[in-house]
Amino acid sequence: MFSILTLNKISATGLASLDADKYSISDSTETPDAVIVRSASMLDMDMPDSLLAIARAGAGYNNIPVDKCSEAGICVFNTPGANANAVKELTVCGILLASRKIVAGAEWADGLKGEDDIAKKIEKGKSQFVGPEIAGKTLGVFGLGAIGVLVANQAVRMGMRVIGYDPYLTDKAANTLEKAVEITGSLDDIFAMSDYITLHAPVNDSTKDTICAASIAKCKPGVRIVNFARGGLVNSADLKKALADGSVAAYVTDFPSEDLIGVDGVTALPHLGASTPESEENCAVMASRQIAAYLERGDVINSVNYPNITKAYSGGKRMTVIAKCGAETLKASLAAAGVDLSDSACAERGSYSYIVIDGDNNTAKAEVSDCVLVARKIG
Repeated sequence: MFSILTLNKISATGLASLDADKYSISDSTETPDAVIVRSASMLDMDMPDSLLAIARAGAGYNNIPVDKCSEAGICVFNTPGANANAVKELTVCGILLASRKIVAGAEWADGLKGEDDIAKKIEKGKSQFVGPEIAGKTLGVFGLGAIGVLVANQAVRMGMRVIGYDPYLTDKAANTLEKAVEITGSLDDIFAMSDYITLHAPVNDSTKDTICAASIAKCKPGVRIVNFARGGLVNSADLKKALADGSVAAYVTDFPSEDLIGVDGVTALPHLGASTPESEENCAVMASRQIAAYLERGDVINSVNYPNITKAYSGGKRMTVIAKCGAETLKASLAAAGVDLSDSACAERGSYSYIVIDGDNNTAKAEVSDCVLVARKIG
């Protein structure tokens, strides 16, 4: 029986997709085969020797020490697209919040409770909350993954002109975009042409502080920025200065920070992007199925650190190997050790390779190669 450790409250529907005869699920086991996690930080966690896989029930995985896991032979998964509709809907809400001063207006109206002649005061005071319509305006979308595509398509349907930028745009994403979405090869076009900018990219060395003094200087005066991706995409100090001088009209973010909370022009939400029962269920189901596929068959689906491989499995003897070397080097090492590779599938990603071998292959890890991190028998 496989042991699963949950580090957050995981949807019961998702966990129910794991066969109760094959899996024990607990929030306290000390020797898990796999972990399913949402937002809990694993960055300082001591990884038990038993751990084979971690599934993040969500798209982002900055709460998981991926490099450390890779070196330890632990496969890390995420669930791209499972929460896409939830984040898309809130992003569209964010664009409207950036335009219409809805939150400020609602708070002002709440403050009228108990006063006389409220209707008259509302008619007199509502002009302070005037904001533009989004139809006919230009939306720049940075990042055209599962969420960015949905946002771009919805914005087109709402009458916006949409310009998208993604240096890693996939054919699948391109084919699902509305024909009216314009694709540019330069992020500067997003800055120069957009009335609204929405961010849907991961944070890394090339995207950190995408919104900063230099990029804001390239934008239209009074641009409105929406960020439901990651807080690190925006330089808070530069943004505050731009809000103060009017270079940026509004900023809506799902990532509150001490230096942005309460700043005029900022609408900060408490990381609500994927906080819907539907999203939590979808993410948990996908995470559970990926864990089951890996533990029971050795299939790697939506890994963030190792190559993805699926291979038809009849239920016989199977061996999987994770190694820190190229695919050809790994295959040569295995062949030299006498492993029959006639029925196998192998791929590499970065510094790591993964191979699935069917047949009676019982070669132990120590007999294969120094580059092997994990050798596992299935069946």
